[in-house]
Amino acid sequence: MTALLLDDVRYAYPDGHQALHGVSLRIEPGERVALLGPNGAGKTTLVLHLNGILPASGLTGSSGSVSVGDRTVDPKDRPGLAEIRRRVGLVFQDPDDQLFLPTVGEDVAFGPANLGLRGAELVARVDEALAAVGMGDVKDRAPHHLSLGQRRRVAVATVLAMRPDLLVMDEPSSNLDPQARRELAEIVLGLDVTLLMVTHDLPYALQLCPRSVILDGGRIVADGPTRELLSDTELLARHRLELPYGFAVPVA
Repeated sequence: MTALLLDDVRYAYPDGHQALHGVSLRIEPGERVALLGPNGAGKTTLVLHLNGILPASGLTGSSGSVSVGDRTVDPKDRPGLAEIRRRVGLVFQDPDDQLFLPTVGEDVAFGPANLGLRGAELVARVDEALAAVGMGDVKDRAPHHLSLGQRRRVAVATVLAMRPDLLVMDEPSSNLDPQARRELAEIVLGLDVTLLMVTHDLPYALQLCPRSVILDGGRIVADGPTRELLSDTELLARHRLELPYGFAVPVA
């Protein structure tokens, strides 16, 4: 079964700006896919469709469908939408948007507790998620006492505690020091989950995602092996993407 399917998704904001123009995308279970594109390409708009924050239809200028596994995203279907939001785990660029309780353990427990988990089962779910990101030793600490890299890993744990089918990460390497960046990459590579990673960090995309999709002007303009796309300097230049100075894509 396909992990994620977008079929001809179009979206216009209330001011009339058409942000997506017929986006179609299929991601299979276990794939790790990078979503690349310049600022204003429509990446955030696309991501907000994946769990129904923005509707794929029902508004002027908006149409198409989004499916996660065997469920179609329908904001009017409240029980179905709750299941979609369990299946699609969004990790925001700023971890402080996801960490708001007194301790790390309480933050990680928040989602599963809202699913009805209690007692030993809830404790086990929290411990499992924190272990997956190497943060089991900070369970009783306040999130605001952690470094940015640690907070980002805890934010990932809050999503993993829901046992999502699709993990969506928005600019996961943003503002991380080299060690924290490497540690997060090692964690992501060790996760058994389908991944969609929104990033401007092209070397990170190469490291983590065998496949990349380039979105520009609300349209998918390229979809293929990350190494091939990043080796095409003309393609990158057309869509305002650049590799860091001195970085060369390694030969396979």
